[in-house]
Amino acid sequence: MKKNIAEIIDVSNEVYDKGLVSGKSGNISARFGDVVAITPTLKSLSNLCEEDIVLVDMEGNVLTKGKPSSEVFMHLEIYKKRSDVQAIVHTHSPYATGFAFSNKKLKRLEGFGAIKQEYLSYIEYKKPGSDELAKSASEGIGDEDVLILKNHGVICVSDSLKEAMLLAVFVEETAKTQFVTYMLNSAEDND
Repeated sequence: MKKNIAEIIDVSNEVYDKGLVSGKSGNISARFGDVVAITPTLKSLSNLCEEDIVLVDMEGNVLTKGKPSSEVFMHLEIYKKRSDVQAIVHTHSPYATGFAFSNKKLKRLEGFGAIKQEYLSYIEYKKPGSDELAKSASEGIGDEDVLILKNHGVICVSDSLKEAMLLAVFVEETAKTQFVTYMLNSAEDND
């Protein structure tokens, strides 16, 4: 388990260093059988230590010291619905979150898995940490690997933490590309 917790810390640092979260935003978890290790509430994902990672059971009962992320139930509900998901990375990356706050949909571009639909799936805004968000996110993700949370952020799921993190990076790069494209097209329209 120590190796797995160390991986959560490494991924947390990388997500923070890449600018996919800032301040005390975002959360990361990994499932190990019937136990989920998750980042704590009200702590930055930068420079976490082993004691910061909180273990919970599938009902949300805390098994160690500390307080899990306020969105622990969103993670748990996704794990309950998706036996293939072993890791979740939830970010507030600037460009992808910008799309989440706009009326523009984020296209699914080539480069990370099969394109099953033209746009990334999204759900309407639900209060962060709420039961409504947990239920809506677990239903909204369906069999996809990315879910946009309107007016909130992005969820990426995978069978490994590294893959979920790489997907979060790819989603942000995709959003940057589309943002630049919109700006350039808009500039052309004004020429």
